[in-house]
Amino acid sequence: MLAAKSLDNIVKSGQRIAKLEVIMSSKHPKFHIPDDPKGKKENLNSERPTRVLTETSHSQGENQSLGKTTGSPTIKLIEKHQGTKTLFKKLNEMNWPLDIRPLNKSLVKDNRWKKTDETQEKRRSFLQEFCKKYGGVSHPQSHLFHMVSRIYVEDKHRILYCEVPKAGCSNWKRILMVLNGLAPSTYNISHDAVHYGKHLKKLDSFDLKGIYTRLNTYTKAVFVRDPMERLVSAFRDKFEHPNSYYHPVFGKAIIKKYRPNACEEALNNGSGVKFKEFVHYLLDSHRPVGMDIHWEKVSKLCYPCLINYDFVGKFETLEEDANYFLQLIGAPKELKFPNFKDRHSSDERTNAQVVRQYLKDLTRTERQLIYDFYYLDYLMFNYTTPFS
Repeated sequence: MLAAKSLDNIVKSGQRIAKLEVIMSSKHPKFHIPDDPKGKKENLNSERPTRVLTETSHSQGENQSLGKTTGSPTIKLIEKHQGTKTLFKKLNEMNWPLDIRPLNKSLVKDNRWKKTDETQEKRRSFLQEFCKKYGGVSHPQSHLFHMVSRIYVEDKHRILYCEVPKAGCSNWKRILMVLNGLAPSTYNISHDAVHYGKHLKKLDSFDLKGIYTRLNTYTKAVFVRDPMERLVSAFRDKFEHPNSYYHPVFGKAIIKKYRPNACEEALNNGSGVKFKEFVHYLLDSHRPVGMDIHWEKVSKLCYPCLINYDFVGKFETLEEDANYFLQLIGAPKELKFPNFKDRHSSDERTNAQVVRQYLKDLTRTERQLIYDFYYLDYLMFNYTTPFS
């Protein structure tokens, strides 16, 4: 693990500080696209980033086309509250940014959580100090409704959970459904009900007052994962198994652009994308298709330097962190975080050993560029470099 005191040396190395400044201190009034490792702007197929991230969401269904934007709650709410100046004025009146608060531990009676609590406090402090030192943000530089579009709301226990795909989000949404009284057990909720149902509310479905009140009074949680593990997990899930959305939409475009002399069958169905081809797509400043939430950076999904999360969980200690969080918010004693694999249960879980096998197909430069791409996530959440 990287010590907090080493942040200065890490951030100053190379030219990566430019990305911190671009992402956290952009003067553009709308949601911006950060520079890629080569300093070029990303081309998200001429679509606005707000729309791309919404359309490729699991909760919107995997069979939607990239061009279908009508009906998005994020878009509707942005249009309802038109004018960035008006939005910023209201946010300034609300004294943005929100301060991090001490966790309410009055409901935790068991001493066995002492070590977990100490780890949690270190994570919170690390992220807070990082954002204070390198954020330089006095108010959000993105549409508020876009910033909170990945956050799920559970009003009964006053919880806000920011969804990070491939970091336990399916089982977290099952937990939220049980807490909401929508299901008696996490084990009775199907994958389709979790991702395609309309059971859970998102924060962008509320008006400005409703959003701000919840941000200021609810317990806000985000669960993250080692960026390289998360990337490999997403690739295995979406491209190594039959998929009626990712193969025709992403697979066909990736094979067409990055595979010389591709056969007609591969070009027609988009199946069989190789990890190296997927990486070339990820790092391309002129991607043939847009970004997707399953491999988007956490810094652009959950805005951890603008929304001060009260709880920072990690996939590497998922069950322990999640069950401690359930204690903190006063969940029913019988409710425990499920440990089953949501899909492809016979596959080995993506871990460090599995990741190493995939990295063998990449050059050192390609591995370095992936690290550069997820640089903020590595720093914010204190993950170590995935290769020597």
